[in-house]
Amino acid sequence: MRKFSEIGRKRWIRALILSLLYLLFLVWVKSWMGLIVLPFIVDALTTRIIKWDWWRQIENKLLYQIMGWIDALVFALIAVYFVNLFLFQNYAIPTSSLEKSLLVGDHLYVSKVAYGPRKPMTPLTMPLTQNQFPGGGKSYLEKPQWPYERIKGFRKISLNEIVVFNYPGGDTILGNPQYMSADFYGKIIYPLGKSLASLAGRVPASMDSLSLLEERSLYDFYYNLGRRYIERNESQFGKVSHRPVDRRENYVKRCVGLPGQTFEIRNGIIYVDGVMNRQPKGAQTNYNVTLLHPIPDKLRSQLQLSLEDLPAADNRPGLHVFPLTVQAAEVLSSHKEIAQDITPVRYSNDEWLFPLNKNTGWTIDDYGPVWIPAKGSTVDLTLDNLPFYERIIGVYEGHDIEVTAAGDIIIDGEIATSYTFGMDYYWMMGDNRQNSADSRFWGYVPEDHIVGRPVFVWLSLDKDKNWGQKGKIRWNRVFRSVKSYN
Repeated sequence: MRKFSEIGRKRWIRALILSLLYLLFLVWVKSWMGLIVLPFIVDALTTRIIKWDWWRQIENKLLYQIMGWIDALVFALIAVYFVNLFLFQNYAIPTSSLEKSLLVGDHLYVSKVAYGPRKPMTPLTMPLTQNQFPGGGKSYLEKPQWPYERIKGFRKISLNEIVVFNYPGGDTILGNPQYMSADFYGKIIYPLGKSLASLAGRVPASMDSLSLLEERSLYDFYYNLGRRYIERNESQFGKVSHRPVDRRENYVKRCVGLPGQTFEIRNGIIYVDGVMNRQPKGAQTNYNVTLLHPIPDKLRSQLQLSLEDLPAADNRPGLHVFPLTVQAAEVLSSHKEIAQDITPVRYSNDEWLFPLNKNTGWTIDDYGPVWIPAKGSTVDLTLDNLPFYERIIGVYEGHDIEVTAAGDIIIDGEIATSYTFGMDYYWMMGDNRQNSADSRFWGYVPEDHIVGRPVFVWLSLDKDKNWGQKGKIRWNRVFRSVKSYN
């Protein structure tokens, strides 16, 4: 402990400045419980009543060095935890869903303060991990769980803006790594249940002949059949478990629908409130292409086709499907000695689209219309529109919901004919329009899932090239604003 007379003026000034900054931070986050920490900050910078560096008295040199590294590591982890939680974090693009706007290998600076950072929801988590340690195993404790609360940010999400968010369908996962990243509902439970029902001869010849209540019962049957099969075959699928909102995987997509708007796709074109939406410059769709000769590497690079898009087997003469921007399709069309019959692909049958328990007949190219709920808005509930909102009511906003055999909708034990939404919701899509797992498959993104706004690309690595090879670092993308891709 230092005596007051031994504490220099500079130390007091530094303690005062840091204390004021900390108090401003508490005002911003509106958390007066943080005042408990203030005396410890002042003590560490001035009086040292608590022996913060007690380990410096250790005489054993090896133990002294070990404690020095531990001290530095703990400080670094606390600093990283604070920065990632309230200020910014890094996000690397793992899939091609936003190509050719953002590319696989782009590393983004994601601002948490733009839309306002969330206060900790799962506070006991290891910094620099999302939900697992590198070698496996959960990197967080499920308890305590704190309610959702967002600190005031500088702006709101704008239409066509690229956003990072927690994957809404990631609330339930399977323990086997082979299935862990697959959508639990749309890729596993419902398709598996229908497949098992088909083997038992329990699939109707036509969904159009069913009443709304019969249709709902059938989808419930598919779900329960698939769920029971997975639980009985835990050795194959792994244990069914759940993740808190802020520990679900981070996704990055473009916001193409805001709260209160109506979203629709007609013949591959997005409409918002009946008005054609602006197409991003880097948006791409699939094209049927008849190759006469293999595409040379130089032309492949010009078309921005990755080795994933164009593996050796798909660079042989014949009919293929390639993801291309409009500009890339025009370039390829000009090389008539290499390719011909370049036409857009239109998909006519996509069964497991949102909502998964309703027969809509929609496809990824002709979808909707879908109304996007806004906080405080009220909707009349019917058996016809309930599939659009029941996940919001039951999962995202935490109410008990069921439908009786008579077709009554019960919320928290009472018959409900309407519902008022407690949060804003968003509609997210990838620019790689026909190769993107997005809101067309898992629906609305709740406001409590919003992570932050990508500001710029600070590093871009071409996964198709090795270190030391020219073009491994895509220098033309480094420190480029994400806004330029909007």
